[in-house]
Amino acid sequence: MSKNPVINALSASAYIVIVVSIMTFVTRPLQNQPDTFFAPVTVLFVLTLSVAVMAYLFFYQPIMLFIDGKKKEAVNLFIKTVGIFAVFTAIVLVLLFSGR
Repeated sequence: MSKNPVINALSASAYIVIVVSIMTFVTRPLQNQPDTFFAPVTVLFVLTLSVAVMAYLFFYQPIMLFIDGKKKEAVNLFIKTVGIFAVFTAIVLVLLFSGR
């Protein structure tokens, strides 16, 4: 991905917003219908895809740095990315509980 932790955290946040938006839009017409076999299958597909995307966004660049022998830089990039993402998560939680 990027060596900029802000870009990595923003990319993860954007991915989440896109997935939630698509799921909300697609499932709106299905709200009054009972779940079928495909509901849990779809959830597992989306979960698996999301884990792969997040792994790429959070781990790819730190692993590449680690392999290149830049262990301290790799750890710093990972910690900064997770920290910035944690701040974004805290902001979303504040917005959720403030009723916005």
